[in-house]
Amino acid sequence: MKCILCEGATKEFWKSKNREFVECTTCGGIQLLPDFYISKNAEEKRYLTHNNDIEDLGYQDFVSPITSQILTDFTPKHSGLDYGCGTGPVAANILEKQGYSIALYDPYFYPNTAVLNATYDFIICCEVMEHFYDPKREFSELAQRLYAGGKLYCKTSIYSEEIDFNNWYYKNDRTHVFFYTAKSLDWIRNNLGFSALEINPKVIIFGK
Repeated sequence: MKCILCEGATKEFWKSKNREFVECTTCGGIQLLPDFYISKNAEEKRYLTHNNDIEDLGYQDFVSPITSQILTDFTPKHSGLDYGCGTGPVAANILEKQGYSIALYDPYFYPNTAVLNATYDFIICCEVMEHFYDPKREFSELAQRLYAGGKLYCKTSIYSEEIDFNNWYYKNDRTHVFFYTAKSLDWIRNNLGFSALEINPKVIIFGK
């Protein structure tokens, strides 16, 4: 199959009885073969098991690398979008308490596509990009939704060769279909409408 991000050639990477992943020889992304995608109904049920209670202190701490950076980079006069916010938009709630205006979008739980026609100073994409079935389109559209000088804040677990994929917990979630490497993130920056990229241990920041 062609890579769903850069359309490069792929090669066999890892397989079990239930799933098979391939590796892109161009961008280094690791992706699940489409034959092993779960149904939309099963995907929604899986998301409903996530602990997205906006009052949960543990989850607030989990999203804090993003919210803390936004509080540093932008003021309440700037507009934001929480893209793929899930059942409980924790990051948006934290920022709204500080006076920020945050639009919400989630294909299952906040399916208001009208917010995708607006432009924002910043976009939150927390534990979402590993679920993209068409990351090339998704990242291109996210870049288009940012003003010049805007930023896209992402949180995901990045794959590197130091990771033992066979025992990597992150691959065990059946809704995770694409794992990014530093190389694939750099490909996104260079090809999908961004001008800057900062990879930190707990947050990835694309600049427009």
